[in-house]
Amino acid sequence: MTAELTRAAMQQRMTRALHHADIATAGLDARLLLLAALGIDETSLARSPETVLASHERARAEGFLQQRLAHRPVAKIIGQKEFWGRVFKVTDDVLDPRPDSETLIELALAKMADDRDQLVLDLGTGSGCLLLTLLAERQAAQGWGIDKSPAALAVAQENAVRLALGGRAQFLCSDWFSNLAENAVPRLDLIIANPPYIKTAELAQLPADVRDYDPTLALDGGPDGISPYREIIEAAPAHLHDDGWLMFEVGHDQAGHISGLMQAAGFADITVVKDLAGHERVVAARRPAKR
Repeated sequence: MTAELTRAAMQQRMTRALHHADIATAGLDARLLLLAALGIDETSLARSPETVLASHERARAEGFLQQRLAHRPVAKIIGQKEFWGRVFKVTDDVLDPRPDSETLIELALAKMADDRDQLVLDLGTGSGCLLLTLLAERQAAQGWGIDKSPAALAVAQENAVRLALGGRAQFLCSDWFSNLAENAVPRLDLIIANPPYIKTAELAQLPADVRDYDPTLALDGGPDGISPYREIIEAAPAHLHDDGWLMFEVGHDQAGHISGLMQAAGFADITVVKDLAGHERVVAARRPAKR
C-alpha cells in the first residue's frame, strides 16, 4: 500500500526533487505546482498543511512535478502566469509573460495620459499581456494586438475576455504592419513590441525551459538578432501620429544598436531604460512632428 502523503510532505518532496535537478526556483515552483494540482490557494495550504492528499491529487501533483523535471516552465504546466498583478492564460503557442517586460509597461504608462483617448498597437502580441495591461491601466485607451500566429491570437482574445477588455481590444493576424490598412487601423499614439531577438545560431544554446517550450517564431530574430527591429523601425513612422512613440523590449546587449537604427530613421528623444537586473531592456523614441 502506498504511504499517505500530506500537503506539506508533498510540497517538501517536490522541492527536494526540483532542487536535486538544479532548478534554481525549486521552492517557489513546488509551491505553485502543488497549489495548481490541488486547486487551492496559499491560505488554504497554510491553514491545512496536514491534510492528506487523495489519490487523484497526488497523481496530479506527481504529473506536474515530472513535467517540471523535464524543464517545462511552470506557467506552461499550470496554464497561467501573473503579470503586473493580473493573471494571464498561457499555452505552448505564446511566450510566458516575463518580469523584464514590466520595464516596458512602466515607460509606456509614463507616456500615456490618464484621461485622453489613445490608440495603442502591440506587435507580436502573443498572450496579449502587454496590450491588455496598458488598456487595463488606462481606461480611455483602445488598442490592437497583432500576431502572425492564429493560435497566439486565440490566447490573447481569451485573455481580453477574462479581463473584461474585449470592448477596447481588437486582434489581427498580420506579419507586422502588412494587414493594418485593409483592417482600417488608424494612426497610432503608441506602438509597442517585444520582437524575437535571439540570433538564429544561438537558439540551440538557450536554456531548455525556453528552447524546448517557447515558440521558435517568438524567439528567432534572424542571423544578427535584430531583423524584426529593422522592419518595424522602417515601417512604423507611417503608422504613428506626430509625437507618437515607438517602444521596444530588447536583448540585454542590443540597446545601442537599436537606438542607432531609430536615430537613423528620424526618431527623436531616444530613451533607454534598464530593468531591475541592470540590463538595458527598453528602447523608446518619438516620431517628431513634421515642420
